[in-house]
Amino acid sequence: MTDQTDLAALLGSRLCHDLISPLGAIGNGVELLMLDGAADRPEVALIAQSVASANARIRFLRVAFGVASTDQRLGSPEITGLLTDWTAGGRLSVDWRAAGDHARADVQRAFLALMCLEPALPLGGSIVVTLGGEGWAFAATGRRLRLEGLPFDLLTDPAARHDLTPPQVQFGLLREALLRGPGLARLEPSDGALTLGYGARAPVAA
Repeated sequence: MTDQTDLAALLGSRLCHDLISPLGAIGNGVELLMLDGAADRPEVALIAQSVASANARIRFLRVAFGVASTDQRLGSPEITGLLTDWTAGGRLSVDWRAAGDHARADVQRAFLALMCLEPALPLGGSIVVTLGGEGWAFAATGRRLRLEGLPFDLLTDPAARHDLTPPQVQFGLLREALLRGPGLARLEPSDGALTLGYGARAPVAA
């Protein structure tokens, strides 16, 4: 019998898969409208922008929430492309400095970590992602740092328990992913900055 964690990943993959096709069809329709001379119409531009944003989020969430096979790998160009599209038009920027190819499971944990840090930067900011001898590190900086109400202790304390809300689901998923892999994280808050780190396997060189 598939366990609850695997079922959640399968559900994430299924939802993303089923949504990508109709969004692609809408995008194709918008392209036809533009070829037909509607490119300057504001409503068409709004639809095109919305479809592009939805596609970007679904492709990002497919990695974060979907099934992560142990033999799948993602290269830096694909990862940075996903992150660029995910943050386009928003107040958050991500500087991916973990060079090389990575197992999809490692990228999944990294994307979940980014989703955990995003609400800690309510006014926007930047997150620098690195991978070195001490493992993965996510250094978040912004004009304002908010930790209240966010269950970061799930990522650091094995005894922590929370009744998560839907916007906090990434904390529970990352906790389970860390427990299955490198172990729980360490959290280092400072003035206007927050660093989340955990151990990981070394990447394959690009």
